[in-house]
Amino acid sequence: MGSPDVYSETHDSLAPRSKAIAITLQTATLETRQQRSQQLALAAARTADENRGQDVAVLDMRGITPEFDYFVLATGNSRRQLHAISEEIDRVLEKELGDRRMGIEGYNESRWILLDYGTVVVHLFDAETRSYYALEELWGQATRVPLPWQPAK
Repeated sequence: MGSPDVYSETHDSLAPRSKAIAITLQTATLETRQQRSQQLALAAARTADENRGQDVAVLDMRGITPEFDYFVLATGNSRRQLHAISEEIDRVLEKELGDRRMGIEGYNESRWILLDYGTVVVHLFDAETRSYYALEELWGQATRVPLPWQPAK
């Protein structure tokens, strides 16, 4: 019966190491996910800005909800512009970054287009709808992410 004791001692002595490895892998995976989410959010925001979206903002939602990491918000002047912004964001995130949209809402109505990329949710509004729903105020505890291509305020 010496063998089971040796196995138990060996197994037990490896358990803390296995847990440490698992925690390290989870942490690395979480950090990688968060970096990827931020990359997608900033790419979507830059694309909206380059397509004349107004009041482009990225909100860091990580400390508020486990459902997603970032909101990207932008305002468009017309239905055509909102469509162009949403289609260009899709193109950039899919073709250039290898990501795929999971869902879209409001495209036909074009007052509030929501693009769901899992960890990043893009909200494209007309001015009236953005003002009415005031997501920046609703999620006021979210940190606003500085946009690297814009001068610091």
